Amino acid sequence: MAVTMAEITHLRKMSGAGMMDCKHALEEADHDFEKAMEIIRKKGQVVAAKRSDREASEGCVLAAVEEGFAAIVALKCETDFVAKNEQFIALTKDILDLAMAKKPASLAALLAEKMDKEGRSVQDHITDRIGVTGEKIELGYYEFLKADTAAFYVHPGNKLATIVAFNKPADKTVMHEVAMQVAAMAPVSVRPEEVPAKILDEEKEIARDKAREAGKPENLIDRIVEGALQKYYKENTLLLQEFVKDNKINIGQYLKQHDKELTVAAFKRVTLNME
Repeated sequence: MAVTMAEITHLRKMSGAGMMDCKHALEEADHDFEKAMEIIRKKGQVVAAKRSDREASEGCVLAAVEEGFAAIVALKCETDFVAKNEQFIALTKDILDLAMAKKPASLAALLAEKMDKEGRSVQDHITDRIGVTGEKIELGYYEFLKADTAAFYVHPGNKLATIVAFNKPADKTVMHEVAMQVAAMAPVSVRPEEVPAKILDEEKEIARDKAREAGKPENLIDRIVEGALQKYYKENTLLLQEFVKDNKINIGQYLKQHDKELTVAAFKRVTLNME
């Protein structure tokens, strides 16, 4: 008996797979929906293995904040066409919702979390989506902050998101502005003393090389390097960065205008292709 359109439509709703994939799976399974679903899932596993060495440079980045917890997830794929698909975005949102509910301690732990009543994991659902799209799909990033007060920002297009933790409750507009600042200016750390030592060493070496190439005396090199570091801090540490909406003040000053005790505790910034 031929597969009916009603059967194909039902399997599409169950799996999200294309019409022809559903038709072929139902034919192979002799109209058994559970077997047809298993066929589609196995296809995802085969495609995943074949495309494991491909580059996933597109995707969807989403963030959320609830009391005590903030998180970002980035689900990556190969093409912008798939990244903009409603079901792909919905899967990203479902993974984020699960992260907010379970608060896993790592990306690996999030991938292992159970996502449905059948006990199938986040990784299982990603593999299913690989079978539907025919593209490499992977959970590229998962970042979180534990904080009583936090804000998030997702840039239009779902390619970039930030979460920012504050030391105390604050005006939502103020917190949102800081989250947008992190997105726009990509700071390295909140404060100068939090810049990684490796980065500082690199910046010092660059400053020394430039000073020597310019013929500066050796007895002035250390002073020149210190000046270069101060400039680096102003450009790359959040509290010292110029506020993008008012370059007469920095972010630290902007916060103090609203609350003298208000400051940033931590932040996370995720784009699709971070180094």
